[in-house]
Amino acid sequence: MSVHLFGVRHHGPGCARSLAAALAALAPDCILVEGPPEADALAPFAGHAELVPPVALLLYAPADPQRAVFYPFAEYSPEWQALRHAAEYGTELRFCDLPQAYRFALRAADDKKDDDIHDDPLRWLAQAAGYGDTETWWDHLVEQRGDSLDLFAAIAEMMTALRNEAGPPSDDVEIKREAWMRTAIRQAVKEGRERIAVVCGAWHVPALATLPSAKSDADLLKGLAKEKIAATWVPWTHGRLTFASGYGAGVTAPGWYRHLWRHRERAGLHWLTEVATLLRKHDLDASSAHVIEAARLADTLAALRDRPRAGLDELMEAVRAVFCYDSDAPLRLIRRELLIDEALGTVPDDVPAVPLAQDVAAQQKRLRMPVRADMTELDLDLRQPAHLEKSVLLHRLALLGVPWGRQQSVRGRTGTFHEQWQLAWAPEFAVDLIAASRWGATLDSAATALAADRAAQAHTLPELTRLMETILLADLRAAVDPLMARIQEVGTLTPDLGLLLAALPSLVNVLRYGSARNVDTQALGSVVDGLLARACIALPYGLRGVADDAAAALLGQIIAADQAVRLLQDETHAAAWFDALEAGATSDLSHPLLAGRCGRILTEQGRWDSGRAARQLALRCSPTVPPLVTAHWLEGFLQGSGALLAHSDPLWNIVNGWLLAQPDHVFTELLPLLRRTVATFSAPERRELGQRAAQAGGTLAHAAPATAVDPVRARRVLPILHTLFGTQSLQEAIDGE
Repeated sequence: MSVHLFGVRHHGPGCARSLAAALAALAPDCILVEGPPEADALAPFAGHAELVPPVALLLYAPADPQRAVFYPFAEYSPEWQALRHAAEYGTELRFCDLPQAYRFALRAADDKKDDDIHDDPLRWLAQAAGYGDTETWWDHLVEQRGDSLDLFAAIAEMMTALRNEAGPPSDDVEIKREAWMRTAIRQAVKEGRERIAVVCGAWHVPALATLPSAKSDADLLKGLAKEKIAATWVPWTHGRLTFASGYGAGVTAPGWYRHLWRHRERAGLHWLTEVATLLRKHDLDASSAHVIEAARLADTLAALRDRPRAGLDELMEAVRAVFCYDSDAPLRLIRRELLIDEALGTVPDDVPAVPLAQDVAAQQKRLRMPVRADMTELDLDLRQPAHLEKSVLLHRLALLGVPWGRQQSVRGRTGTFHEQWQLAWAPEFAVDLIAASRWGATLDSAATALAADRAAQAHTLPELTRLMETILLADLRAAVDPLMARIQEVGTLTPDLGLLLAALPSLVNVLRYGSARNVDTQALGSVVDGLLARACIALPYGLRGVADDAAAALLGQIIAADQAVRLLQDETHAAAWFDALEAGATSDLSHPLLAGRCGRILTEQGRWDSGRAARQLALRCSPTVPPLVTAHWLEGFLQGSGALLAHSDPLWNIVNGWLLAQPDHVFTELLPLLRRTVATFSAPERRELGQRAAQAGGTLAHAAPATAVDPVRARRVLPILHTLFGTQSLQEAIDGE
């Protein structure tokens, strides 16, 4: 019987290569891997052709799926190589870390920080070796090597010395973890295993090399609280490998490590070749001469630093000097495409998963929407059934809190029949789907149940109308009628003008989308009619007695409601709306900010001509009106556009005269408000207004600039002009000058 300890870095290509060779030489009959024992039944899937890393073991509490932890694996992870070896040779493999069933209960303690040496125990050795960080030191010392068993003996000796210097760990969770690992080793020995291979983090090797009494470890593990845990495989990404999870490991350059794993000793030259290929793909200057020069520079830097071969630091410095001409833009491209090299793993369909996740995966496969980690664009024409189904899938996922797609604004396309999305799958969505599975086993049923719950919990019209828009986009037809009744009920009891106005845009959008999605919204039209009628009645009175902060909020609601009324394209609604706006604009009791905006809308829509607008402005700028009230009215009337003021002489003269008539102290008081208004104008509008103000009386002259006349050259053309015009006095007139 023999126990062999293989201390590794959890995502290290050098460790993985050495471990693969060591396992092949040892031919163990039992492999213990640092990881969650709850996933033992999932280990054989490592031999499945469709389980392609990067992947992760997901462990979660079924009662609260948001409490979850991931154990990620790359193809160059030593643990993955152990899993693959066990699957290939039929070797029994078990995970030997402290079960997450206990660790979930200890999570608060697990997050505790220890002293410096326990936070990063290798940092001391890296600094002693003359390296600025642990990553570079470990990369040069271990990851670029492939020494098989000799490497692990050296790691064990190094960690033993380091732990003797650091002293025993004070973290209670770490103590319990190592006690559980020793217990797992004893169990394998008790079962009569002849060659036991233990794959664990290098830091744990000294604690497992000598086994104390079984009773001492049992005492450490006595009385631990336990929770029910479920596990599954999920796709992972290279970008997420930079995060610490599960066994608390992450790497800064997963793309480089995959490159090391695949190309070994010639990794540097292959890396520079890929850099050149990437830059040329993006129309940047890169040639074979650049590759040769960069390789020579990287090797020279490594020699100067007394390192066996060029590592990532030397290669990136050479790339910057040779390829990038001191520009950061190519470096950012290289970091994103090569250092990270974003990739998403795959998981076979027969891996255990909740029914909701299986339903989503089936729909993604049926609709030919591959799951990818990088950002992709998706253009949808909703008149095509397949495109409409894709849109429904994305909207339903978004409703459930899985934002796989982010909808982009569309201009100049086919209006309501066109949608544009950006898709990017994140591994955390697996947890979100598990959490959402409490609403239903299929995407349709889960989204419908969640929408019904939100409708029951909502108490304001804007919440309900936004939800109506959402369920229509998600094609949740079973939720439409109950939500319609809820909107009718709440709308009848809503007297607040702001809530009535805020509800209109979403309802109008629902009516607009109805034709594109083949949903009958006739009943909703009557709801819109009733809400708009109540809003028109309430508007003139709702503008009165409003505080400044409330007026600012109501201003945005009026603007949005006005746009919604225009989208309706109903003359009856438009007439009632404009009548309500005119009543609010002409009332002295209305808040001046809101009255000004009402006047602006009426002017823009042709309900007021320039003369009517000028008369209203003159009333607001009269000496009897407090200057602050006038300034608020101007803000509402002009906010967002200075075109009315720039192109109307009557309006300009009234505003200009009012400003010139203000005493210095009043003008100083009004200046912040005026500047806030002018700041909403476009740059050309501000420039034109400034030029107009610089002219005497505010009149902007458009005459061409004067050009100096050369009298000598001018006299040369006089005979020709005399002949053309038949005048005898032209020359005399010029001579007289």
